[in-house]
Amino acid sequence: MVGRNRAGGAVDGWRACLLAGAVFAVCMAGTTLPTPLYGHYQDKFGFSELTVTVVYAVYAFAVIAVLLLTGNASDTVGRRPVVLSALGFAAASAVCFLGATALGWLYVGRLLSGLSAGLITGAATAYVMELAPRGGAARATFVATAANMGGLGCGPLLAGVLAQYAPWPLYLPFVVHLALVACSVAVVLWLPETVRERRPAGSVRPQRPSLPPQVRSVFGPAATASFVGFALFGVFTSVSPAFLAESLDERNHAVSGLVVALAFFASTAGQLAVGRVGVSRSLPLGCAALLVGLALLAGALWWDLLALVVASAVVGGSGQGLSFRAALSAVAEASPADQRAAVISTLFVVAYGGISLPVVGVGVLTGPIGLEGAGLVFIACMTVLVLTAAGYLLRRPVPVRA
Repeated sequence: MVGRNRAGGAVDGWRACLLAGAVFAVCMAGTTLPTPLYGHYQDKFGFSELTVTVVYAVYAFAVIAVLLLTGNASDTVGRRPVVLSALGFAAASAVCFLGATALGWLYVGRLLSGLSAGLITGAATAYVMELAPRGGAARATFVATAANMGGLGCGPLLAGVLAQYAPWPLYLPFVVHLALVACSVAVVLWLPETVRERRPAGSVRPQRPSLPPQVRSVFGPAATASFVGFALFGVFTSVSPAFLAESLDERNHAVSGLVVALAFFASTAGQLAVGRVGVSRSLPLGCAALLVGLALLAGALWWDLLALVVASAVVGGSGQGLSFRAALSAVAEASPADQRAAVISTLFVVAYGGISLPVVGVGVLTGPIGLEGAGLVFIACMTVLVLTAAGYLLRRPVPVRA
């Protein structure tokens, strides 16, 4: 590991850990960059709200496919090659959006973005943890999850501000992201490899969603909480800009980007609180906060109030952060070192299932019953799931060592 055998090694280790986290954040920011721009694309290409949710879901399905097919790739070939490949797909996605002349370009761009996220999610999470000095596992877990959610939040905020206050709204955000990706490549080339026994790329095999026996008792409740939290994020990132524009007449792209970003930033704050609350208690408390967030979102849809949308983003995001960091900590701790990235990838398969499937359902229902009605149906379904998950977690708390 970085600098652990010399004086000042802990400092060097944390510098490498934080740099890897920054690379992770840059890559994830690209996946949410188009969120406040979909209104522009709808005006340019003339497609419906259902198409927006399908374009969004293409990304999630690509993530799931990569996690299932190559979720263990970085355990085999090393962290750096996989992270560099993810950055390559992120750059290709940005190029697709820059050159978009028809709806098909958006599908390809989102597909490439999903490939990028699927490759980097498990690899970068494990990479950040392994680069940290000994004894820093808890802080490293926070760096990894904060980089993930913070990056996702920075994407719509950056694109919204540039689209509202700078020229070329459909181009400048992706030019900026390409520059950040280039810097990230240079950083990864400087960072050391942490996988000591690497094998050829040909030895990577598709993996079924199976888990080592010692992980299974932890994985069930952890994955349940993750699914619910990511489902709420899926709705926020796909349809909240349209709701703000159509129901609240709020067409400022910076505002819509900020609302989405608040959910992800609140998630980061919720993750930070896990250290004090404790992993076992954070999972049911996170579900309780998600329930309140869903109730606030229902009120926002019913009364058309921007304040309730913001409150839902903050409360629901903090609940997602509590539950997700606790889930990731418990799963990572229970996993064997040589299978950690694969197990983390399996957790993200469940999480991205939460992002994709409910979002498409909302898009399908938007036509016959409207965006508000579709949102209320989604909230009712997620409320049942949250209550079920919370009850399960209260009866059988996740076992985590001190």
